[in-house]
Amino acid sequence: MTQPDNHRWRTVDVVVASVIAVAFGVVFWAWGYVWSATDAAFAFFPPAQSLLYGIWLVPAVLGGLIIRKPGAALYTETVAAIVSALLGTQWSGTVIPQGLVQGIGAELAFAALRYRSFKLPTAVFAGAMTGLSASLFDFFVWNVKTALWSYRIPYAVATIISAAVVAGVGGWLLTRALARTGVLDRFPAGRERTAI
Repeated sequence: MTQPDNHRWRTVDVVVASVIAVAFGVVFWAWGYVWSATDAAFAFFPPAQSLLYGIWLVPAVLGGLIIRKPGAALYTETVAAIVSALLGTQWSGTVIPQGLVQGIGAELAFAALRYRSFKLPTAVFAGAMTGLSASLFDFFVWNVKTALWSYRIPYAVATIISAAVVAGVGGWLLTRALARTGVLDRFPAGRERTAI
């Protein structure tokens, strides 16, 4: 069975998805320092620190909104994680499977809508789903020794909120901003400058 033409990746799709991924890989690496620097600020309730999580999930949503093809969310998030690992993140190579799992969350959201809807509610849904997948990964890797109700559940809720707002709404706004510059004219996102 062959893929529909609109689901086949073009060279420009690979290039743009890779540029997004590499740029955010650098952001991920830098954001790790921000995360560590804010530990004390969240000492009153450590799970609340995950309100900062959403920045790590932006490429999954952004890649899906711009490329609009199966695998885009997964590709951009995973490659961004690989780049951050290569730059020397404090979580080392564990961020690679973490990025893979995070990308799957957004990918499932776009797939559930059959890669046909790319408006704001879809972006928020994709953000929330990548936040959920990020939380599940962290449950079993980073937060396994923490209490379920006093730490892991609030952590997951805060992560999902952050992902929906920062990655979902933020990714949608960033897509719109890029479209206005004309750099996305070879993509449907660039031809929908006024879409809501």
